[in-house]
Amino acid sequence: MPGVAFEILYDDSLAKITTFSQLNTLVNKHVMSFINDFEDTKWRYLKFQSYLWDNIALTALSERERAALVNQSYSSLVAAAQNLRLTDDDKVGQGSEIAEVFLYGIMRHRFGALPVVPKIFYKQNTQDNAKGADSVHIVVKDNDFTLWFGEAKFYNSISDARLDKIVESVINSLSTDKMKKENSIITSVSDMDRLDIPPDLCARIKKALDNRESIDKLKPRIHIPILLLHECSITAKAQDISAAYKEEILSFHKDRAESYFRKQIEKSGSIHKYNDINFHIILFPVPSKKIIVDAFMKAAAFYKGQE
Repeated sequence: MPGVAFEILYDDSLAKITTFSQLNTLVNKHVMSFINDFEDTKWRYLKFQSYLWDNIALTALSERERAALVNQSYSSLVAAAQNLRLTDDDKVGQGSEIAEVFLYGIMRHRFGALPVVPKIFYKQNTQDNAKGADSVHIVVKDNDFTLWFGEAKFYNSISDARLDKIVESVINSLSTDKMKKENSIITSVSDMDRLDIPPDLCARIKKALDNRESIDKLKPRIHIPILLLHECSITAKAQDISAAYKEEILSFHKDRAESYFRKQIEKSGSIHKYNDINFHIILFPVPSKKIIVDAFMKAAAFYKGQE
């Protein structure tokens, strides 16, 4: 399996880099900071866009559709584009599908995750399944599994005020009712049966996700990846990947991760067995959100027009 296409600056527990005593014992809080590179003093927008379109089938097509279009790259892009909503008229939410697709790519290449509910596909085709996490994955390892419910955001700022909204969204997603709803979606769609999961393990996963089972038993298996694609003035001013640029980005991401998790901990009192759940904040800076959104929308419109 190919690795992540971008340089990773940090990928480990927050406890190893934080100076806050509140955070330096929490091994279930993880930080991933990574960056795109430059060419001829310019940030590589085309590389970023290519990564989106290389991974879009994971979230915009069902497993059956992906299997039917194996080795048909152009047809896959056309089919995936039909399921894009392209309805992000509000400036705050604009680009949400970009973040969702990007997270699916990262989950696949960094964590070896299997996409059990391709969210853009089901958001387009079944309104009831549009609710809940922005991404849903299963990671299979050593004949066992973990369950990943992702949040994916693309913002022009990750200031404290914006982090408050993300914390609220994550805490709300951890209610028992919402988690059981997500589990019922996983077991009700057919994608999991078509993925490369041994039949006995597939049966055990379905049993664990059965709504008659206590959600408490599942919490040690749950991971919450929180992707923050964000516009970044540091990146906008940079012209190459220098040691100084890497150091400045990593320092900024560390600060934002610390702020995020301190806020989340403060709001976590209502979540039973909160400390059993693993959280991963994933930060990726871009120089201009508008340029990325405009290029993605233009490409999506082109592929939609090829039907």
